[in-house]
Amino acid sequence: MLYSHTTPAAKREAFRAALRPGAALQFPGTFTPLSAKLIQEQGFDGAYISGGVLANELGLPDVGLTTLTEVAQRGAQIARVTDLPCLIDADTGFGEPMNVARTVQEFEDAGLAGTHIEDQFNPKRCGHLDGKNMVDLDTAVKRIAAAADARRDANFLIMARTDLRGVDTLPATIDRIKALVDAGADAVFPEALKDLGEFEAVAKAIDVPILANMTEFGKSELFTRERLADAGVAMIIYPVTSLRSAMGAIERTLATIKAEGTQAAAVPEMLSRARLYELVDYEGYNRFDNGIFNFRVPTADIGTNNANLS
Repeated sequence: MLYSHTTPAAKREAFRAALRPGAALQFPGTFTPLSAKLIQEQGFDGAYISGGVLANELGLPDVGLTTLTEVAQRGAQIARVTDLPCLIDADTGFGEPMNVARTVQEFEDAGLAGTHIEDQFNPKRCGHLDGKNMVDLDTAVKRIAAAADARRDANFLIMARTDLRGVDTLPATIDRIKALVDAGADAVFPEALKDLGEFEAVAKAIDVPILANMTEFGKSELFTRERLADAGVAMIIYPVTSLRSAMGAIERTLATIKAEGTQAAAVPEMLSRARLYELVDYEGYNRFDNGIFNFRVPTADIGTNNANLS
């Protein structure tokens, strides 16, 4: 009720302990607190908060238009409701190294378990688009060093993301990754690797955990968890899956209403009223103060005309 039962410090400690090569922890993407509850219910290892998804949810493209305040606020709202650790996307850190330092501390205060910072120019591009512009190595290193120096909780994870593979060779990408690890990165996110062999090569080249981005319609094949674990991957994110699933369902339902004049045909596919009440824990609030929440919480929906619409 109200907040998660696990403190941010405990989430970070558990995340650190579980993040090991080959663990292939699964972090589905979430953009709302309510969907984070679903991720926890399904038994996943954590939740991922994508900067691109937060931008898209605001009706913006993923080109660095969101602000630190907007991202940190949504991150706090999500972290508040789940016992799972949440990794959040910091894009390029929202500015120069001093801004990166502030970003880390804002995310710590928001209850998040870690963040990743990338090495593109600002405005940045989605990692699976062509034509990305990369900052030089010195700039990339300064961002990570500032992030590592700024954190106050040693268990807050600083992850370095590099998009260099999209514009350069795998050996050059590995060289950059090693420099970012030397600068203080606890883990790395090599974006848009070509195949499992490249994941294996990166995992063997460094002593810190690596992340695999299994985004739909991207440059990497959608490998199974087992295959990524065998390649030495420590963590897998599915950043846009929830947003694409939700928006696809909304689009289909709106088309049904437009075509048929009613949503009745779409009701069986909706989250029921009883299920929604269960997710937001009406019963828990009722027990807490039945002087305010003094109504009977439905355990099943009756009929189809209004069961899912309130």
